[in-house]
Amino acid sequence: MMRKSDLDAIRDLAQGNSVGGSRLQGKLLARLLQEHLVVAAVHGSRVSYRAISTQSVASAFEKELATEHLSEASRAELVALTGDSKTVRIRSCPGFPVNTYEPLPATLAGRNIVIAPEEGSFTFICDWEAFSIAPNVVVVGVENMENFRMVRSQRYLFDHLCASVLFVSRYPQSKDLVEWLKGIPNRYLHFGDLDLAGVHIFLNEFHKPIGKRAEFFIPSDADQRLAHGSRSRYDDQLARFGNMPISDPRVQFLVDMIHKHHKGYDQEGYCY
Repeated sequence: MMRKSDLDAIRDLAQGNSVGGSRLQGKLLARLLQEHLVVAAVHGSRVSYRAISTQSVASAFEKELATEHLSEASRAELVALTGDSKTVRIRSCPGFPVNTYEPLPATLAGRNIVIAPEEGSFTFICDWEAFSIAPNVVVVGVENMENFRMVRSQRYLFDHLCASVLFVSRYPQSKDLVEWLKGIPNRYLHFGDLDLAGVHIFLNEFHKPIGKRAEFFIPSDADQRLAHGSRSRYDDQLARFGNMPISDPRVQFLVDMIHKHHKGYDQEGYCY
């Protein structure tokens, strides 16, 4: 069984956060590097790590993350029934969080509801298979949790849509969000990091299963942001993602900008 400190570090990586080198050591760090799940960033004498793909990190540690919230009594009961602690796999938190910057009507299990989280909070949809919204609502998937929590400060990015917007996040990591998106007709915009890994996540985890309804959101100032982005982020990702196939031609413009500047830009920069 993994230590709680290791689980906390994995959870942070799966949520798109950087994790200091002091929290990733020994066998855990060796596995993350060997499986090409993280990239290192050097800050003077300090080293931190970030997931190349949050989905890949969560998938690699799915069992550990799924069972971490079981009480010791519940875990003991399940182990006693199965005779093997390694077979315990329980989804303690199905669904995904949603957020808005203005009240949004929706339907949940046949009941009319209004999605209207107070600032500093968001709503979690557990019964996602019974959750529906109007077909003209634009769904914006936010890759990093900090951006998702602070959607009000980024409203200016989406006012041009002239439509109601529902922000969604796939944390805690699962396939529930993509399955829900596959079953609705709504336009989907993916708001992620402006780097090669961010494009890879969009193409493989959203565009591939959803199709043309899924589009990578490229802010109007992306070129200026990339000009002041991170060269090390680009260098760390180039070997793995530099020649990735671009299955959606609409994202080629962003890829060309990334290669032009030899930099990547973290979407958290849009929070402030």
